[in-house]
Amino acid sequence: MTGLQLEQIVKSYGEVDVIHGVDLDIKQGEFVVFVGPSGCGKSTLLRMIAGLEEISGGELRIDGARVNETPPSKRGIAMVFQSYALYPHMTVYDNMAFGMRIAKEDKAEIDRRVRQAADILQLTQYLDRLPKALSGGQRQRVAIGRAICRNPKVFLFDEPLSNLDAALRVATRIEIAKLNEAMPDTTMIYVTHDQVEAMTLADRIVVLSGGYIEQVGAPMELYERPNNLFVAQFIGSPAMNILPATVASTGAETTVTLSTGDSVTVPVHSTEQRQGEPASFGVRPEDLEVTTGDDFLFEGEVSLTESLGEVTLVYIEGLTKDEPIIAKAPGQLPVERGQKLRFKAAPEKLHLFNKDGRSFRAA
Repeated sequence: MTGLQLEQIVKSYGEVDVIHGVDLDIKQGEFVVFVGPSGCGKSTLLRMIAGLEEISGGELRIDGARVNETPPSKRGIAMVFQSYALYPHMTVYDNMAFGMRIAKEDKAEIDRRVRQAADILQLTQYLDRLPKALSGGQRQRVAIGRAICRNPKVFLFDEPLSNLDAALRVATRIEIAKLNEAMPDTTMIYVTHDQVEAMTLADRIVVLSGGYIEQVGAPMELYERPNNLFVAQFIGSPAMNILPATVASTGAETTVTLSTGDSVTVPVHSTEQRQGEPASFGVRPEDLEVTTGDDFLFEGEVSLTESLGEVTLVYIEGLTKDEPIIAKAPGQLPVERGQKLRFKAAPEKLHLFNKDGRSFRAA
C-alpha cells in the first residue's frame, strides 16, 4: 500500500518558517490537490515530498518508511513540472525511454513501458515525431508519459497545465483524469491555482494559506461546508459574498442583523456566540435569486452586469464597504444599471462565521 504520511512537517529558510507543522495522511490511489494563493507553500510542500527541498522538521513517510534523508531518485516518485523539459533532438519515443536507458533497463521492458504509456495517453501515432512537431498539450502528455514509464509509486504534478491555452488546458485536464482512472492504485498529488482543475480532478483538496492547512476535504465538502472565511472565499468563483453582521439571537437557529439593517435567520446552532457579538454572513453568488416579494435578504442598486451567455453576473454596490455583492443568475437576465433588485436564497445555502472567522457549522 503506497501512502504518504506528513507529520509536523516544517520548512525554514534561516529563521523564517514557511511551512508550519503540516500534518497530512494521503492514502494509496488518492488524487489529492494542493490549492492556495501564491506564496502559501503548496509548491514548497510538493518539492519536499519529491526530495528537492530539505525538510527542516517533522517526518515524511512513504509506504510507512521514513524518507526525510532519502535521495529523490530512491523515493519511487515521478514529477511532472510546469515546463515540458523535453529533449528537442529526441523523438517522443526516445524522450519517454531516456530515463530507463540511463538506468540500463532491459530493452524489451523499455519498449513495453513506452508503448503502454503512449497507449494510455493516446501518443502512439506520435512516437516518431520530434517535440517541435507537437502541440503544447501533446508535449505535456509526453512529459507525463515519461513519468509513467518510471513506474512510480507516487505522481507529483506542479501546475502542469499553466503554460497551455484554455482549450488545451481542458483537453489535457481530461487526459489526466483518464490517466487517474487507468492507474487506480497510483497516488497522485497535484498543485494548481485553477479551481476548475481542483474541483474536477481531486478526491480531496488541501487548502493552504501562509504555510498552514486551512481545510482538507472532498471538493463539494469544501464548497458546501467551508470551515472558515478563508476557505469560503477561496473556493468558488466568483467568491462567496460576505456581509458584516451582528448576532441578534441564538438557539436552534441563529438570527443576525446585517450591516444593511436587514435581519436574517440561519438554520445553524451556536453555543459560543452571544447577542451583540460581531459575525460575518455569507452567501454564494450562484445561490442568490431575484425576487419581487418581501422574503428578500437584501435589496440594492445594479452597478454593472456581465452577460456570459450561460450566466449573467449582477454587481450590487454599496452594501459593503469594499467589495460589491455579486449575484450569478442562469441564462440572460434583462436588468439595467441603476435598477433596484431584491435577492433571496434558500436557508440551507446561507453561511455564518464567528468573530474569529470560523464557521458556525465547523466541528
